[in-house]
Amino acid sequence: MVSRENNRTVLHEKLQLLRSITHSRAMNKTSIIVDATKYIEDLKHKVDRLNQDMASAQSSTHQNPLPLVTVETLEKGFLINVLLERSCPGLLVSILEAFEELNLNVQEARVSCTDTFRLQAVGGENESIDGEVVKQSVLQAIKNWSEINAAED
Repeated sequence: MVSRENNRTVLHEKLQLLRSITHSRAMNKTSIIVDATKYIEDLKHKVDRLNQDMASAQSSTHQNPLPLVTVETLEKGFLINVLLERSCPGLLVSILEAFEELNLNVQEARVSCTDTFRLQAVGGENESIDGEVVKQSVLQAIKNWSEINAAED
């Protein structure tokens, strides 16, 4: 007899906990369970939407990866690093044109365009500009190149 009473007490406590977790206003057992079922279904739908959002964000990131551009000011010039997670035919020309517009002479450069685009260049002889201007110019060149190539696709 005592065991049944304990079971009822434990069951009542668990139903009240379920009621509070699911924000149910129901008072009887059946309604609390129905509300909990609806709550779980809502959570499933939210998880599905989040998974879809994450998948679409990842696919758009793979299609349009953001470039990593760093510019370090040297004693005489700049060390410029550019990295994109994909091959970018023609991008080097756009970046070099941006350097030319800044009157920035490339003194040394290493480029790889096989699976990813990597550029490391040392440019100098224009002391009237700062590193942020160089970085913004490179980013603008990449943006312009992307827009041109997106129009061709």
